[in-house]
Amino acid sequence: MISALLLIDIQNDYFPGGAMELVGSTEAANEAAKVLAAFRRKGLPIIHVQHLSTRPGATFFLPGTAGSAIHQTVEPAAEETVIGKHFPNSFRDTTLLENLRSRQVQHLVIVGMMTHMCVDATVRAAFDLGFSCTLVHDACATRDLVFKQQTIPARQVHGAFLAALGAVYAQISSAGEFCAHVA
Repeated sequence: MISALLLIDIQNDYFPGGAMELVGSTEAANEAAKVLAAFRRKGLPIIHVQHLSTRPGATFFLPGTAGSAIHQTVEPAAEETVIGKHFPNSFRDTTLLENLRSRQVQHLVIVGMMTHMCVDATVRAAFDLGFSCTLVHDACATRDLVFKQQTIPARQVHGAFLAALGAVYAQISSAGEFCAHVA
């Protein structure tokens, strides 16, 4: 079975000083870098997904800004694929599906930002398209959310979404567990 690494939206605006800072983005990117290094050592397919906001009123990931650039921790190598997207689901109106099918990929290893939005949408879509998925939980980050004047801490948001995805859509792993398995 051919596996590919999908790095979703690990972009500057999600880091300290960015327009939409996430809780634990630096730590998550460091774990994602470990998984990226493992894929590079094995010569396996690597795809970076970069969100570029085109909707009116967008406040982050604006095209041409430093905030929209992929973070240096997981900077793409020259031979690695970068796919731009405009929606949470990395498959929507992009070349991702065609790219994966042309490489005969059946399994996706997924890392990235935000667990509750783009990671969730992409994992669910990948599963529905027939891919098996491994989601690396400590290589993902999210933020606090508010519902009915109650703040739900990022840690709880992250845990709830991972629990839901792990029930059907993906195998959940840590970066350490995944890298040990690959080695």
